[in-house]
Amino acid sequence: MSVSSVSSGARPSSRAPSLGESNASHGQTHQAMVTASVDVGGTFTDVVIQRDNKIVSIFKTRTTTQNPEEGVLSALRQATRLEINEIVHATTLATNALLTGQVSDSFRTGLVTTEGFRDVIEIGRQNRSELYNLGFDRRRPLVPAEYRHEVERRVYRGGKIESQLRRRELARAGSEMKRAGVVSVAISFLHSYSDPKNEKTAARLLRRRFRFVSVSSEIAPEPREYERTSSTVVNAVLMPVVSDYIRKLRRGFRHLRSSNLTMMSSAGGLIPLDEVYRRPVQVIESGPAAGVVATSELAKALGIRNAISFDMGGTTAKAGTIRDGSVGITSEFEVGGTSHHGRMTKGSGYPVRFPFVDLVEVSAGGGSIIAMDREGMLSVGPESAGAHPGPACYGLGGLEPTLTDANLVLGILGDSMLGGELKLDSISARRSLQKLGNPLEVAEDALRLADLEMARAIRLVTVERGLDPSTFSLIAFGGAGPQHAVRIAKELGIRRVVVPPRPGLFSAMGLLFSDWKFEARMAFPVDPRRSFAKLETDLTRVHQSVTFQRFADCRYSRQGSELTVKVTTPSLPAIISEFERSHEAAFGFRLKRSVEIVSIRVFALATRSKPRMRAGSTTKFTVGTRQAVIDGRSVSIKTYDRVSLKPGARVGGPCSVDDYGSSIFIPPDWRGVVGNAGEVAIEETRP
Repeated sequence: MSVSSVSSGARPSSRAPSLGESNASHGQTHQAMVTASVDVGGTFTDVVIQRDNKIVSIFKTRTTTQNPEEGVLSALRQATRLEINEIVHATTLATNALLTGQVSDSFRTGLVTTEGFRDVIEIGRQNRSELYNLGFDRRRPLVPAEYRHEVERRVYRGGKIESQLRRRELARAGSEMKRAGVVSVAISFLHSYSDPKNEKTAARLLRRRFRFVSVSSEIAPEPREYERTSSTVVNAVLMPVVSDYIRKLRRGFRHLRSSNLTMMSSAGGLIPLDEVYRRPVQVIESGPAAGVVATSELAKALGIRNAISFDMGGTTAKAGTIRDGSVGITSEFEVGGTSHHGRMTKGSGYPVRFPFVDLVEVSAGGGSIIAMDREGMLSVGPESAGAHPGPACYGLGGLEPTLTDANLVLGILGDSMLGGELKLDSISARRSLQKLGNPLEVAEDALRLADLEMARAIRLVTVERGLDPSTFSLIAFGGAGPQHAVRIAKELGIRRVVVPPRPGLFSAMGLLFSDWKFEARMAFPVDPRRSFAKLETDLTRVHQSVTFQRFADCRYSRQGSELTVKVTTPSLPAIISEFERSHEAAFGFRLKRSVEIVSIRVFALATRSKPRMRAGSTTKFTVGTRQAVIDGRSVSIKTYDRVSLKPGARVGGPCSVDDYGSSIFIPPDWRGVVGNAGEVAIEETRP
């Protein structure tokens, strides 16, 4: 299942630009810079090859979940014969390792903490994710009790030291963990964000015994001992797994400099593998973040200020917002947790305090399994056919009906994908749906359920943030997103849907549009202006030629949670004003209370050379027909080959625009227009 169209050219340079340096600044003779973008999803691995600022090859293959690094290397070998001198990468490795229990079963992790706090990761916040389930069991701690050790060391919130670190106790804890087979250690002392000296001393001593050591003042230097300890433990648990992956990846690309192997962070920027090795907690939501970055760049190119990023792939659907050209950021996440209609259920996962692109996710993808309970109620997901065996229509052994099967039997999806390399079997799809009843009725009902579920997810990032979705454009991508997007837009009152070129590989494109992004933070700043300046100075010492983004986590006095606000003017009155405006937009009211700044963070951005967005050129216009079922009626719809549509081409619904790895379905009374960037903008024709 692959397609590749590589143009020949000069042999690429083996030298990649340093941080912030232009690709075309290496003397008088220009040599091609070849960048490979690889997005490893739950179902497919996508590859986009960029030569200088032009896309020359695309490739899509099924993900090898057992050995992801082998899948990446194999996909790149098949995608291009050009010599690659830069790789940008997104992966689900960290999330999958925690979800499957791979980390706790393969690599034992220990915890060293302040006396009296060894059980903080087990006590947690006493949140019950299933309030009325008397048999509810919380997720088991990532560090069992026998590997958790206490040392006598205490610091007050303001930084005053009550008792110093006792090295003899620390040495004894290290010896016991070593004998127990612990390979990775997390260190989290009380109030270490105020004074990290003892943590640094403990880390220096323990690194003599252990290769992997995570320190809370480096991972999450901010208050709340449970969330900070949990973040550090998650990082420690991931370090051996991610380290092994990085080692194998580097071995496959020995000719590349370390700085030319970068990965997408959860905050929506690229970071070098050395940084991923040290803080793998940063790449938990690596793949979904790339899609939001791509949406932001496309919106900017089209002059769209407010956009909703809607990414529906094979396993899940994700939604995020771009407001006034900026991607939303949140500072908390529960990895491995469950969600209810896209809302993360508190207490169901492992809390991580780190910047994440603000997203909601639902278990609705092309591979989501359609089922029926004993009462005859239809459901979609959360189970998925995944990459192996996949939907029934793939003909690879899958027997359960999925949303892809439903779209195929209804004629919304054509029977050819991936440039004709994958032929979909409509007979197998119909047979799988027939087990649940009339296949056409089951298919239509399943799509309605899925559309409602995804509309709920979009409401969470708009209505529940105080935003009106009808004032946004919906940018839909992923293999399945364009098939559902217009119906979801109708449900939400959204009047404009935009489908980018090659929507099935749009997240991989997002990696090419990303900049390097590095983060620093500080808890309880006394003077925000000076504190922001210090963080920016610290970042500039390490990373040259950067611009800055500032954020602050604020709350009203005596509140238990914070809002993250973007800071344009780093003065206390300006930050308070922005927080109160954001609080009113999100919750509908303001309080007459003082405002606290709990923590501040700065992102340093260094720009990269990006590909140009433009429509492809073709002299062939391809149109056909196929039978489809719309609202219970069989109708003949027109079908178009996406690459044959030039800018200015208009296609009226009902019709399908078939693309590599995806199809755009345009229902009756809607019309699509192809733009100069190759996008298809779809709007309702009725007033």
